[in-house]
Amino acid sequence: MTATTDSTTQPSDKDPAQASAKRHFDPDDFRMSIGEHLEELRKRLFFGLIGFAVSFVIWFLLGDRALAVFLRPLQIAFDRAHLQQQVYFTEAAEPFMTYVRVSMVLGFAMASPWLVYQLWLFVASGLYPRERKYITKYLPLSITLLISGMLFLYFYVLPLMLEFFLLFHIANPIPVKHPYSINSATQPSLIQMIHGNPKSFVPGTVWFDSDYGLLKIGLSPDDIRIIAFGSGTLVSPMITLSTYIDMVVEMLLSFGLAFQMPLVVLALNKIGIMDLPTLRKFRRVVYFTMSIIAAVIVPDVATGMIALLVPLILLYELGILLAAWSERKAEKESGVT
Repeated sequence: MTATTDSTTQPSDKDPAQASAKRHFDPDDFRMSIGEHLEELRKRLFFGLIGFAVSFVIWFLLGDRALAVFLRPLQIAFDRAHLQQQVYFTEAAEPFMTYVRVSMVLGFAMASPWLVYQLWLFVASGLYPRERKYITKYLPLSITLLISGMLFLYFYVLPLMLEFFLLFHIANPIPVKHPYSINSATQPSLIQMIHGNPKSFVPGTVWFDSDYGLLKIGLSPDDIRIIAFGSGTLVSPMITLSTYIDMVVEMLLSFGLAFQMPLVVLALNKIGIMDLPTLRKFRRVVYFTMSIIAAVIVPDVATGMIALLVPLILLYELGILLAAWSERKAEKESGVT
């Protein structure tokens, strides 16, 4: 009799009432006071700043490698355009301040996973379980798209874009009239073209480094100077260090955000602003808009514009696929066939 009483008083794991109680959701269980939020924010900011400081110091101690990372696409463009590989500065402190800024940007990029993790720990403390589920599901995809956009710009779009703009100035010259003419058949070559630097030379020797497109003068084996020169026209590029770095940072952020298009399309569908038929209907408008954007960023139609337009179209289609997959999953969970 006692065993029977115990079995009736203790609810079974399959009891519907107990299962309903387990599924009961109380928002008060996930709420924090203002003081607790501020303490959590202070804690996450402290850990985030520590991670950023360590990354910044690492890149700052790496020397010229930090700056070389940003200058590499410009070097490639200079080489393709057959121009001297030099940038200039107009203020005494500009190289050092640019170096510090580059170290900060690379330090932030290196510490970004740690910073995102700290931000997630702070935000998750104020979210409901369903909201946490959505973020943890799509956050890895968002980070992957962000990094993919930056890498795509750095390794492909940026060298093409810089090469086009450098060659554009050279391909549209302002004619220069010379008051005299030189017979190349009777005039010897005054400047020797070699690869790199000569193994030995007489002080005052001038040569052209064909590897880097630089005109050099050797004062001593340890003191080789570069002679500044422009293109063969009156329009010659003179790129300053800080202006170039600012442009690269802005474009990296722009491409990283542009590659978030699939998640934006998915969000528009989930919120209810645009359903799937509307997203498919507006394909032509979206493609036309992206063509204009790609033409402005990389005007070279044969390579750059198409290379940028194709990924943007694929990202939009990926957003439609994610929205369709999300709707099908929601229908299955709700029992709609």
